[in-house]
Amino acid sequence: MTTWTSDELNRIASADELEMAPRRGDGTLRGPVPIWVVRDGEDLYVRSFRGPDGGWWRTARASHQGHIRSGGVAKDVSFVEVADSGINDRIDTAYRTKYGRFGGAYVDPMVAARSTTLRLVPR
Repeated sequence: MTTWTSDELNRIASADELEMAPRRGDGTLRGPVPIWVVRDGEDLYVRSFRGPDGGWWRTARASHQGHIRSGGVAKDVSFVEVADSGINDRIDTAYRTKYGRFGGAYVDPMVAARSTTLRLVPR
């Protein structure tokens, strides 16, 4: 399995946004959508602000593949659903820490969207 380099992790994690382009069923990429990204250890995670109704998230969940761009890094990735409550607790904290300056109107929906947590795995 491919892993992130330290440089890629640092560059993506320090960026405010990540451009997410999930792969559709026909193999084409959906148009990129800016979303928030957080790091936990050697992994990167995203969630859908709109919860399971988010269009990009539904596409990502169906295909489990896509392309991301952030911090000068562009990569094809696989999306792995995360149900582990311990990991999700850490992701909640990561969102609050990194994006707390934007206020509860933006951060609270991200914390509430635990069911949409996806780990980004480089391919």
